[in-house]
Amino acid sequence: MLLLKTYTYEIKKSKFIAYYYQIDNDDEIKKILNSLKLEHKKARHIPYAYILTNTAGKSDDKEPQNTAGLPIYNLMLQNKLVNKAIFVVRYFGGTKLGAGNLLRAYLTASKEVLK
Repeated sequence: MLLLKTYTYEIKKSKFIAYYYQIDNDDEIKKILNSLKLEHKKARHIPYAYILTNTAGKSDDKEPQNTAGLPIYNLMLQNKLVNKAIFVVRYFGGTKLGAGNLLRAYLTASKEVLK
């Protein structure tokens, strides 16, 4: 696994830190997730998506269904990314964003990390 880029996006005091990785197999997903959980102990959620040549996966990590993992996954499909993963670490800022803003925040952080 190779970290290609990070990007931080803030909205209403919530912080979304996107991590973009080059990966070789799905075992690396658990390693990256564990590493991010250790690094960001106070983060509320770490949703992600990944695409390999023979498999793919996504997780909302307890965010409302399809507000995090699915949009990241669809963005990766649109950009024809293979052997890549995007994780977004979320720090809750105290203000609920609502499903629409939440989805847009995850998508914005993910789009920016790809630039």
